[in-house]
Amino acid sequence: MASTICYCLWFSYVTILHLVSSLAKSDNYIIHMDLSAMPKPFTNYHSWYLSTLSSALDNTDLDTNNLNSASSRLIYTYTNVMNGFSASLSLAELEALKSSAGYISSMPDLPIKLDTTHSPQFLGLNHRTGAWPAAKFGQDVIIGVVDTGLWPESKSFKDDGMTEIPSRWKGQCVNSIGFNSSLCNKKLIGARFFNKGYRAENPNITIVNSARDDTDGHGTHTSSTAAGSRVDGVSFFGYAPGSATGVAPRARVAMYKAVWYDHAVASDVIAAIDSAISDGVDVLSLSLGYDNVPLYEDPVALATFAAMEKGIFVSTSAGNDGPDKPLHNGTPWVTTVAAGTLDRELRGTLKLGNGVSITGLSVYLGNFSSSHFPITFMGLCNNDTELTTKAKGKIVVCENFIYSSILIQEAEAVGAVFISNDSDSSFGHMFPSIIIDSMNGDIVKAYIKKNSDSTASMSFKTTALGTKPAPSVDSYSSRGPSKTCPFVLKPDITAPGTLILAAWPEKLQVDVDNYGNVTLFNSFNIVSGTSMACPHIAGVGALLKGARPDWSPAAIRSAIMTTSDIFDNTGRFIKDVGEGYKRATPLALGAGHVNPNRALFPGLVYDAGVQDYVNLLCALNFTQKNITAITRFSSFNCSSPSLDLNYPSFIAYFHANDSSSRRVQEFQRTVTNVGVGQTTYVARVTPIKGFRVSVIPNKLVFKEKNEKLSYKLRIEDARMTRENEVAFGYLTWRDMKHVVRSPIVATTLKLES
Repeated sequence: MASTICYCLWFSYVTILHLVSSLAKSDNYIIHMDLSAMPKPFTNYHSWYLSTLSSALDNTDLDTNNLNSASSRLIYTYTNVMNGFSASLSLAELEALKSSAGYISSMPDLPIKLDTTHSPQFLGLNHRTGAWPAAKFGQDVIIGVVDTGLWPESKSFKDDGMTEIPSRWKGQCVNSIGFNSSLCNKKLIGARFFNKGYRAENPNITIVNSARDDTDGHGTHTSSTAAGSRVDGVSFFGYAPGSATGVAPRARVAMYKAVWYDHAVASDVIAAIDSAISDGVDVLSLSLGYDNVPLYEDPVALATFAAMEKGIFVSTSAGNDGPDKPLHNGTPWVTTVAAGTLDRELRGTLKLGNGVSITGLSVYLGNFSSSHFPITFMGLCNNDTELTTKAKGKIVVCENFIYSSILIQEAEAVGAVFISNDSDSSFGHMFPSIIIDSMNGDIVKAYIKKNSDSTASMSFKTTALGTKPAPSVDSYSSRGPSKTCPFVLKPDITAPGTLILAAWPEKLQVDVDNYGNVTLFNSFNIVSGTSMACPHIAGVGALLKGARPDWSPAAIRSAIMTTSDIFDNTGRFIKDVGEGYKRATPLALGAGHVNPNRALFPGLVYDAGVQDYVNLLCALNFTQKNITAITRFSSFNCSSPSLDLNYPSFIAYFHANDSSSRRVQEFQRTVTNVGVGQTTYVARVTPIKGFRVSVIPNKLVFKEKNEKLSYKLRIEDARMTRENEVAFGYLTWRDMKHVVRSPIVATTLKLES
């Protein structure tokens, strides 16, 4: 009996020790907080979070001698990702925190399996359901890319497990300098180069006759984004580690090099597309364009009309001129792609001398000392004399990063913190720098002002997934309406374009700032631009082409547009970075952000063929020569000219403050039922300020699959509108399974004469 009692006491003692040990052991937790509960004395969320955490640490009496300060326990405070913070806590401290005012919930900071290219994951593509398995990952679909060439040795173009090349393929891998045809395989099935036009215009220039991407890297990046094979264990010098894959990883790639040293001429581009059509590509990805060129002189417009005739889906980039200049590639028969952000951020951390840690955006590639350095605030950092005398050996805080980074480096500062809401962190590869938002900037400035001996340290190479809000239309993405054809709403769609990681020529220097004569190479690179968004849509087009081979290019575009997302991952309307994070209009966003899985089942499609586009060209008052330049035929039917193309979007122009002008505009549309047989769709229009919009009829009753029915959309100017106004809303057709949404823009923007 005594031994039993002794054993029980020993067991209880061990259990208590284990419990105490468990309660004292620290793990990382993510804490969700209710911002409305923040007491008024606190001026910002960060200080409230820090105080809340400090109180929780004070409330625990377990192992108090080993407790660090609250600031050292705080890992991140979150402003966009979520409302709350992450911290290192014991179970006892976590329990104490739960009684704090404003506490909502907590979760362990579990490890996440990173997916580097990440955009396929962000787009919802997965191996089990949806577009990937339905399209067999793009198997046997051929994507032609007109670009700067390609690096054939990249693992993104390996052909492991791929089937034989389709017999319909007529192209070839041309032997060229440094690019033997044997480098092609079942993935990379074609490689040609086109430089005769460029040579003719630049007779004294030295270029290598090769399809190899040996001067730019752009073509390797875009082609692997569209159709790269899966590559494990990649990163950008530690950022975004994981596995990379293209949107259509089983699709074939054919490269048509027509861009040389970042330049291209129309003759080479047209020749490249011409060859692609002959070779038998199914999809064209064109991350290039020409500004302020009429349709009948635009090489992309000219060549892609023929591609459309052959059933080739064409994806093009909108351009990178931001809100201030109109987009290019406003061609009605191509799909024009704007660029958005991902829910992934590449980060650095600034740790102030008081222990407060602040995270921001960074892609600094070097190593940085963990020591604390003096930190100073220098306003706009645009006074080079002041920088020279005060910045040396310090971390400099600036409110302007676009023009000041070089000056700061020349002043021999050890690092920089830029206060900005801009999402582009790609400029700081070779100089230790972090971009923080204005709220965190206020915290840093307050610390510096309060402490004459203020110091800070910096750390880098952190990747965060699931950041919010995402996506947003990024600031550099060019906006509509199209100058070349303003009667068709452009852009069409938004796709990931910011900080996209994809393959890069391993012997080509990564595009970094060479301050200090540092040269770096890597087989993957992070690049931003609508050039990166374009191949995403080319990949989605390949998936739809594989799953729906009978669909026309217009039907594929329609499916992509009408099933897209207009809400971000916070459940709110997608924002526009270039317009101060206001709600994005269709002139920036297009129909929405692409959703490949939903595009498989659009329910209804707006189809269009050659004659529909000819009717549009006729209505644009082009001359016979102009139209012939596009259609290639001198004989065409202009008996039914119409600016009202059967398109899955609407744009109506009104004259401001002019009672004599047309106050009503009508659009005729025909939709094809590609869903179930018998079904009924009902129309709904979101209110558009200043306009009355109606749909006639507002109900479409389909008796069978592939049946076509028509309706009319009527937009009436309900008041005298001011100049340069843009109002917008959406027309949505719904049945029991499908939501078919089209953007509507009503504007008083002036048409180009």
